[in-house]
Amino acid sequence: MSVWSASTVGNNYHSALPGGQYGSSNNWCPKSSKHRCAMSGETPIQSADGLHTPAYLSWRKLQLSRAKLKASSKTSALLSGFAMVAMVEVQLNPPENTKVPNEMLVAFTVCTTLLVAVHMLALMISTCILPNIEAVGNLHSISLVHESPHERLHWYIEIAWAFSTLLGLILFLIEIAILCWVKFYDLSPTAAWSACVVLIPVMIVFLAFAIHFYMSLARHKYEVTATGIKELELLKEQIEMGDHDARMNNLTLLDQSRIV
Repeated sequence: MSVWSASTVGNNYHSALPGGQYGSSNNWCPKSSKHRCAMSGETPIQSADGLHTPAYLSWRKLQLSRAKLKASSKTSALLSGFAMVAMVEVQLNPPENTKVPNEMLVAFTVCTTLLVAVHMLALMISTCILPNIEAVGNLHSISLVHESPHERLHWYIEIAWAFSTLLGLILFLIEIAILCWVKFYDLSPTAAWSACVVLIPVMIVFLAFAIHFYMSLARHKYEVTATGIKELELLKEQIEMGDHDARMNNLTLLDQSRIV
């Protein structure tokens, strides 16, 4: 189903009346100060009960997926452009006039190709999926969230996010070290080695932060899920107690009717 099938939500905001006058329909209010409409340009306000519905949960996932795709597209475009410029602008001497090891040149070409390929893949996924999510998200109507493909394409969104922010950044750091080696080895081998020495602790800190961030996020999701399960258990107990009280009241009324 096309996402544009939802565009009829705000089309019939006038209903024809006799005499050429128009009245406001129940589906549209031109003054958003009165209430939050489906097309008022703001996220609809949900009641306390509406925050726990499957539609609202899917709406939150839509917003998270949209933010991830936007960040992935911007990061991938920036870093892939840098890699291309670095490959084009680097000036290499002929083999007989350079002391740069041939293995380092091979590593430079392989790393640059992988860096551009990874970021282009993330950019392609973001470019293909993001417009379909934006089309539904900009309508600001939770009832239309099922028309967004963010849940069906969840794994593609996660792949784009991982390629852009994790694998792409690691390749970018390696690219900087290799570029420094290729650029400065003929002038000063010490400068080339210093780039590698500096990169090692930076890479360790980067990986440690990535692991810590992932564990913190996983812990947060676990706590939120555990809290939701406890709330569901309490709600189940309240429903069971309500059913038990209603059953007892029915039995009491039945006994009273028999006595009468």
